[in-house]
Amino acid sequence: MPYQCRHCGGTYCGEHRLPESHNCPGLDNWEETGPVFDSGFDDAVETEPTGSGSVADRLNIDTSRGSWLGYFRNNLTFLFLGLMWITFLLQYVVGYLLVGTLDPRIFSVDPVWRAIFVLSSTHPEYVWTWVTSVFSHGGFYHIAINSIVIYFFGRLVEDYIGSAKFAALFLVSGALAGLGQVLLQLVQNPGVAGGVLGASGAGLAIMGVLTILNPGLRVYIYFILPVPLWAVTGFYALISVLGIVGPSVAGGNVANAAHLIGLIIGLAYGYRVKDQIRVPNQLQFGAGGPGGPGGPGGPGGRF
Repeated sequence: MPYQCRHCGGTYCGEHRLPESHNCPGLDNWEETGPVFDSGFDDAVETEPTGSGSVADRLNIDTSRGSWLGYFRNNLTFLFLGLMWITFLLQYVVGYLLVGTLDPRIFSVDPVWRAIFVLSSTHPEYVWTWVTSVFSHGGFYHIAINSIVIYFFGRLVEDYIGSAKFAALFLVSGALAGLGQVLLQLVQNPGVAGGVLGASGAGLAIMGVLTILNPGLRVYIYFILPVPLWAVTGFYALISVLGIVGPSVAGGNVANAAHLIGLIIGLAYGYRVKDQIRVPNQLQFGAGGPGGPGGPGGPGGRF
């Protein structure tokens, strides 16, 4: 049975449930004469708080399973998916309030709307857009495909690396992917306003991590055709490179640089943690869909 360590938040099998078996940061505070962990199966076992030195501990924030913050542990994939769809709805609400229409072709060019939702090459100093642009999307197809990728792959990666590291991976890779795309736009088309929005950079980072940890994982394209994950990742890497060299290859308004940057970040992080994580030898599920992460269109480019 899986076991969630109360010291570090990691999920482990019964063989590695004790702190000393998985290099738990709380091992330094282990009291041999006192309770070490809450197994989750015995109500009589209680865990005394230990100073793990985490930010939450220093700020006296309760992140245990009984607290409201504890709910998000091992559930950040679903939290980010929810924020994506809430932001997508807000795009239309704000657009209607600003220009009186629900037509994205009209409200997406409004400067106030773009200052809220789009990471723009003309205003990269709007630091809030480094985050809001990750959760914003250019259309239903765009957000649907990204949601499929993050739903299937994100849950696995979050289980492997833990919720805190998963949150950092998602937000940092998404922001850096967008900033990289904006920089490329400034180099290729100086003086031309452009921008990016979408979670494909983060989605491809997640895919990159999983490719390193479990390259033989079978992904069912269109829920029918089984393909190893490494082949899917290689395909998107090739398309992204070709799209940067010749944008017409991947279609118009596709943020190929953001795709590639996100994928590279994920692959690099996967290499960094692969020797620290126990990964099942075989795991199969249905994932993927038409076109994969990202898609054409959007105000200045989607990713």
